[in-house]
Amino acid sequence: MSTPDLAARLRRTIRQDVQSMQAYAIQPSAGLVKLDAMENPYRLPPALQRELGERLARVAINRYPGECTARVTAALTQFAQLPAGCKTMIGNGSDELIDLLAVACDLPPGQAAHGAAATILAPLPGFVMYELSARLRGLSFVGVPLTSGFGLDLPAMLAAIERHRPALTYIAYPNNPTANLFDDAAIERIVAAVGAQHGFVVFDEAYQPFAARSWMQRMAAHPHVLVLRTLSKFGLAGVRLGYLSAAAALIDEIDKVRPPYNVSVLNAEAALFALEHADEYARQAALIRSERERVQRALAALAGVQPFESEANMILVRVGDAKRVFEGMKARGVLVKNVAAMHPLLAGCLRLTVGTPEENAQMLAALKESL
Repeated sequence: MSTPDLAARLRRTIRQDVQSMQAYAIQPSAGLVKLDAMENPYRLPPALQRELGERLARVAINRYPGECTARVTAALTQFAQLPAGCKTMIGNGSDELIDLLAVACDLPPGQAAHGAAATILAPLPGFVMYELSARLRGLSFVGVPLTSGFGLDLPAMLAAIERHRPALTYIAYPNNPTANLFDDAAIERIVAAVGAQHGFVVFDEAYQPFAARSWMQRMAAHPHVLVLRTLSKFGLAGVRLGYLSAAAALIDEIDKVRPPYNVSVLNAEAALFALEHADEYARQAALIRSERERVQRALAALAGVQPFESEANMILVRVGDAKRVFEGMKARGVLVKNVAAMHPLLAGCLRLTVGTPEENAQMLAALKESL
């Protein structure tokens, strides 16, 4: 088939909104200090690496996942100290669970609020997958801008909830890319407002190992609240395993749209191993939190850099000319994330992942030389 024929076939067959989209960009990182994706910079100690390798070698990869994923669900229930009456389900990263939530809430237009497509609502700037999953599944997306200081605009959020009656309201807790925890009093008002409109609130706690507060225990008092977490920031970004917790009856319904065998036996076994060695990952998280505070102080001492408060393993900074500083740091061997174009509130901003002490020293030096 010639190229013109294929182009015409694509135009006729592939959704127009998909054709006009940009693919999710992953920056090439070979040869660079990689501080762009909020990964845990620490690997397992050699002894645990060998133990994990031997354990994975014994996995029956000729069989579909089943029992092992049930064991992961049980282990996560215990690890997260799930409240009574609540259940959890696992996904291939939290991205899949975000998509499954959109699938489960994709009511036909006649059944949704106001007779239109169901709506997903979230503050902006925020995690891009909330909007992407909504649009790809045919739902409406409503983004409510944060304040200039990256706090929740409570009047605007409440007005949007009243007007759009969202099926799902996402609260990233802490937020990405701003790294802050939102005000609890404002969140309580939002939870109450969504509850009155028969929707659900999803707290995305991807960065929970580094944050001071969580909604995991509080959701038991709010049957319309779900908590989404991932093991990526825990230290298993390459394993791709997320989990969604809520009232048992709610999880039972969402679990119906989960593909069978969505988590591989190797991923499940690696997650089980990690949970059995949670003390090692807790030690790593403590190191990252300590480094975060040290890097925050160093950034605050740099002229021309405005660091923002962080409860995650990343720090948002405003540097003025983000493109020039980003390119300067990359030329000096350090890869960070230029988020300036993501939203007007992020003008001049870079997102820096907290790495090892050595990586952070290289990052700070590259930043200083690139200003």
